[in-house]
Amino acid sequence: MEPDRLSRRKRARQIVAARLERLEDLSIGKLIPSSITLLALCCGVTAIRFGLHEQWPVAVAFVIAAMILDMLDGRAARMLGADSRFGAQLDSLADLVSFGVAPGVIMYMWSLSKMGNAGWIASLIFCACAAIRLARFNVESVRDEGATKGNPYFTGLPTPAAACMMLLPLLISFQFSDPLVQEPWVSGIFIAITSVLMVSRLPTPSIKYMKLQRQHRVLAGLAFAGLAALLIAWPWGTMTVGLLIYVASIPFAIYAHHPRYAAKQVSH
Repeated sequence: MEPDRLSRRKRARQIVAARLERLEDLSIGKLIPSSITLLALCCGVTAIRFGLHEQWPVAVAFVIAAMILDMLDGRAARMLGADSRFGAQLDSLADLVSFGVAPGVIMYMWSLSKMGNAGWIASLIFCACAAIRLARFNVESVRDEGATKGNPYFTGLPTPAAACMMLLPLLISFQFSDPLVQEPWVSGIFIAITSVLMVSRLPTPSIKYMKLQRQHRVLAGLAFAGLAALLIAWPWGTMTVGLLIYVASIPFAIYAHHPRYAAKQVSH
């Protein structure tokens, strides 16, 4: 009977340990990053709703809110030690909705619908490229081939940056009344460029892994405060200029990351 009692006690200890492990998995610290990700997903879906109702500034604002939350959930996960494969997959699904489906629907309703089926196909191409970009990012993260502190570059244009870049004609329309920016061929060009950049192997800067020297942190803080003030005073103009600066930095990233490749391209 003694061995039976020992085995029962061992089984009871294993059950208690398994339950404690489940409770630990449900701790608030581990739920916070996933909750932020779900908020980002809700922002993306809400952007689609306002896009369908042709409330363009509100729709774009919710895409931007999703982008901010997308930056916060990763930081929260690292700070709380809550990185997990579940969180990574949930983040990708939220990104596909917020930065793939939502911008595609918004641009279709705003401009591309004038092209009929061709405009809808253009939106579908953007969504498909966003899905490919996110799937590749997940694979590279598993293989430790993504952006790191030692290599602060992504492969291809990240989906949040691609979404903002595709929405650039809409941002410009908030500031200028020129009907040219609403022409479907203009939106088609932006979709083509962003789709190619997303699925390309070109290195793009990762702000999340950019290092700052200590002597530059105060200056960076002042610049961030100035940027926040500009966003409050002139949100659309500030975003447009910031996005253009980011796009202009991509050639420098190519040269810094692949100098031989850049030199070979120039020679050809």
